[in-house]
Amino acid sequence: MANLKSSKKDVRRSEKRRIENSQRKTALRTFSKNIVKSIKAGKKEEALKLFSQFTSLLDKAAKKNIIHKKNADRNKSRFSAKINSLK
Repeated sequence: MANLKSSKKDVRRSEKRRIENSQRKTALRTFSKNIVKSIKAGKKEEALKLFSQFTSLLDKAAKKNIIHKKNADRNKSRFSAKINSLK
């Protein structure tokens, strides 16, 4: 356990950040799964609505270094291609 006051504060800060980051990652995975479900069901409009929210979350996560920028770009590209392939 940390002894210095600043070290104790750093532990509190990093724990808070860890929780926030895990919540953001969980939200990304949930949106991803929901988009895949709507694509498999053939619901293009619903997929597009989810995709716009998903891209916003991806960009924010990449900006805060929760995920890598190229990871966010790759996800956006793959999902947009899948959505555009729907009739």
